[in-house]
Amino acid sequence: MPTRIGEKFSEWFEWVIEEAEVYDYGRYPVKGCGVWRPYGFKIRWNVLKIIRKLLEETGHEEILLPLLIPRSVLEKEKEHIRGFEEEVYWVTHGGSDELDVKLALRPTSETILSLYEALWIKSYKQLPKKYFQICSIFRYETKATKPMIRVREVTTFKEAHTAHASFEDAERQIAEAVEIYRKFFNELGISFIISKRPDWDKFAGALYTIAFDTLLPDKRALQIGTVHLLGQSFTKAFEVRVQLKDETLDYVWQTSYGISERVIAALISIHGDDRGLMLPPNVAPIDIVIVPIYSVEVKRNVMEYVDNIHKMLVDHGYNIVVDDREDYSPGYKFFYWEIRGVPIRLDIGLREASSNTVTMVRRDTREKLEIPIDKMVSSIENARSSIMENLRARAWKWINDNILYVKDMDEALKMVNNGWRGILQVPWCGRAKCGLEMEDKIGFRTLGSPIDEDEVIGNHKCVLCGGEGKTIMRLAKTY
Repeated sequence: MPTRIGEKFSEWFEWVIEEAEVYDYGRYPVKGCGVWRPYGFKIRWNVLKIIRKLLEETGHEEILLPLLIPRSVLEKEKEHIRGFEEEVYWVTHGGSDELDVKLALRPTSETILSLYEALWIKSYKQLPKKYFQICSIFRYETKATKPMIRVREVTTFKEAHTAHASFEDAERQIAEAVEIYRKFFNELGISFIISKRPDWDKFAGALYTIAFDTLLPDKRALQIGTVHLLGQSFTKAFEVRVQLKDETLDYVWQTSYGISERVIAALISIHGDDRGLMLPPNVAPIDIVIVPIYSVEVKRNVMEYVDNIHKMLVDHGYNIVVDDREDYSPGYKFFYWEIRGVPIRLDIGLREASSNTVTMVRRDTREKLEIPIDKMVSSIENARSSIMENLRARAWKWINDNILYVKDMDEALKMVNNGWRGILQVPWCGRAKCGLEMEDKIGFRTLGSPIDEDEVIGNHKCVLCGGEGKTIMRLAKTY
């Protein structure tokens, strides 16, 4: 059983998604593609329920766009296609017939939606419009692929696209999108930093990009969400124009923002331990597992009591599994459900049946408590809240303990050369030349600068040129 921390993290991740029956990766005969197994698909479904709710509460409408995009459509926005041209999968034949027009498997949907917005939107009175879809996208990933983290078919791509009558309203939407993602990751207990990506690393075709990054147990940063102010680059290419209130015509302003199964990879990685998954109660497929413990002589008495407990908990809306498999020991069952990250386990034997109690075991702390049956439901609710708070607090401690501010390049290089990993913050003048040189010298990738002014540490010189430090640059080893 591999350890989760350090150099063994990748091995641990592949072990846990296989043993917990989350995601089957590496055996499908197309590189970079995985299969969601039933237990993992339920985790995925519960995660998507949260983001759907947050989007629908803020006026987003769900749509589904075609998977195939004609080359002529994908190439209309020149900067966009340049950013994706090495990653696009092309369909060139239908059966044995060569197609007249090459078709791209959707790498993202800004182009195809802009084509339709030109048909659907004619007046400022229809704006803003907020759409989203959850779908597969395809990108020809040339680096070493990793399950959920770096794949060629992204099966859980949530992309939102919005249209606005003005730049100011589009920027308001950017703030709303950032807030939606803050709430989303907070509900999952995933810690994060928010950075404005440098211009050389923004989304192709965007005015600017804001990204959410987290830190995995191997101290590599993982991008888990992005928010883009697209401006008018796509609407000019596709003639998406509306009549404004003053009766003039102008091109629509757009934003887009996305997440993928990287969120679930982060959920697994940040909360898990050497024993397996540790799922937040709000996304766990199973709320409670009951493990009956009995000998042949007392089986009937114990199982009657278990049945009563089961019915009581189902009546309170919990999703329960009673593990009454005959051919497995209680110890095996404990380990089996620990790997799967079930938040709460109830052990019930003759002692519990005789005393009208249950023994509750928390997955996060493995603490055991004997609870009277009349206090069982309230104790479970308190435990669920406490588990969520504990997971969230641990995640934030992890990332905060591994963010370091260094104001001197020599000090930064010494630390990195001695094996330090995490998120490094250094004073930066804001010039691309210095930012790119930081990447080269330190060997970390630039993540960008904080979007919140109170996170910026001022009055220090840029570590490269010695000029005024206008902001800070964040750097890390990344996926």
